[in-house]
This record gives sequence, structure tokens and C-alpha cells, in this order.
Amino acid sequence: MTIPAVLPHVAAIQAALAAAGLTVYLGGAPAGPAPLPKSYVVVYSGPGASSTDSLADDRTTLDVLLQVTCVATTPDGALGTADRARAALSPALAVDGRATWRPEELGGPPLQRDDDVTPPLYYLPIQYRIRSIPA
Repeated sequence: MTIPAVLPHVAAIQAALAAAGLTVYLGGAPAGPAPLPKSYVVVYSGPGASSTDSLADDRTTLDVLLQVTCVATTPDGALGTADRARAALSPALAVDGRATWRPEELGGPPLQRDDDVTPPLYYLPIQYRIRSIPA
């Protein structure tokens, strides 16, 4: 029995977003003197949970909760980035050896402005659940 891994699922999310032309970071935007793009997304992943499919207690189903935070220098930019991210995550993910459901959008908080950075940024978090079973 192989416990399903979270990392390939997160990599599939990152690949789908990057394929849509979005700049993608994992766990936070990089710090440093280099300027960030005008819009980008940050993927925050939970640890996932494996569950059993039978009385044999084979933990082969994986559920992962994650958040895609869409960031931009304007409110329209953050909303547009969210639209592109949602479109990129509408089909099922490609994860080797796994059959995946389409990511389930769970919503999130409203658009917010971050005045702790200069210039201020706007961000819009979207939460998802992804699920897979062995292929």
C-alpha cells in the first residue's frame, strides 16, 4: 500500500496555473530587492488527508485543501488574475498514477487591499479542494 503524496498534486496546480500564463509562487511571494510582477498567484497547500476505500484500510484516496491567492497592483488586476486562475483550475489535474476530480472551488474572503506594502497590493484568496484516487 502506498500512501498518496501531496507534493505531486501541488505541482499539478502550479503547472496548470503557469500554463495559463500566470506567475506562480508556493507558500508566499519571494522577498528581496527584485520587483515582483504586476500580478501573480501564491499557492498555499494544506497537508492533505488520505482516507480508506474499503475495510482493508488501504489509504488510497487523497483530499487536499489549498488556497490560491491572486495578487495585483489594482483591484481589477486581482479580479482578472482570479478569473484566469479559476479558468486554469476548471479541468481535472494531471497527476502521474492518479485519477483526479476537477478541483472543487470552495470560495474565499472578498477582495482586500494590503497597505502594509509599498505600493499597496490587492489580493483575492480562492480556496479549493482537490481529490484523487489511484489510476
